[in-house]
Amino acid sequence: MADPLALVALALDAAIGWPDRLYAWVGHPVGWFARFLNLAERWGNRPALSAGVRRGLGVLTIVSLIALTGAAAWGLDHAARALFGRWGWIASAVLAWPALAQRSLYVHVRPVAEALLRGDLPAARSLVARVVGRDTGRLDQAGVSRAAIETLAESFCDGIVAPLFWLLLLGLPGVWMYKAINTADSMIGHKEPRWRAFGWAAARIDDGANWVPARIAGVLVCVAGAGGWAVMKRDARTHASPNAGWPEAAMAGALGVALAGPVAYDGVTQIKPWIGREGRVASPADIVTALQIYARACLLLWIIAGGVAWLA
Repeated sequence: MADPLALVALALDAAIGWPDRLYAWVGHPVGWFARFLNLAERWGNRPALSAGVRRGLGVLTIVSLIALTGAAAWGLDHAARALFGRWGWIASAVLAWPALAQRSLYVHVRPVAEALLRGDLPAARSLVARVVGRDTGRLDQAGVSRAAIETLAESFCDGIVAPLFWLLLLGLPGVWMYKAINTADSMIGHKEPRWRAFGWAAARIDDGANWVPARIAGVLVCVAGAGGWAVMKRDARTHASPNAGWPEAAMAGALGVALAGPVAYDGVTQIKPWIGREGRVASPADIVTALQIYARACLLLWIIAGGVAWLA
């Protein structure tokens, strides 16, 4: 039996999350990635540079971030095992714990449902704005419900399945290299003119890093939700992202609701295809059900992590 590093990291995240006091004291490792990327962007994404040069500097930025992160995580992992001997894996589990987001995602989405259920739409808009990038000021109840369910489904992959996948595959360096990649994609991997060249490599590498985890996430949502297979198979590829559509389509099918559709960013409405187009309009009760599916899917990940430790 191998060390249950991933299982312990999952348990720590579920039990504690990343407490506000700890965040105020030491911040979060993702913040270190953000500072590196901000410095690199100011240096390498200047408008005076050609698109080709900015793309090349973007490649250099993401490769450097991955290499530095992997080296630092490898060094910490080996130092922990050298210092604590046979129990060093526990220290490595503690170091992996901040890379997971089971508890954080739940505690951010649940209040949106609670606000809607008590009829406080303005509060629900404000709460959902913390976890989505779209305009929320004019969303109706259905729009807020869709936004909450979509971010829950997509973040199930980005925040839990993918980090765990890379933790199981490559250990502590794997999980933190993935978090570096995902942070870079969220900050610079955009299609807007400012980011298109410089963020090109970050977006493509993130697509690759999430390709397998996204499909695993979709399967887990279907199993946890006892349905959604047909909608996932049909609609997963209609999403603009090659990966986000899998857990979102699975969740739409499991709930029997329509997700995606027209959405506004910075005052501009984008017409996106519906996922689960034959489903009903999403409601606050569907957010509650989606959270239940999410919790069961996370439990399945615990079983997988335990099984891997047992069989390895």
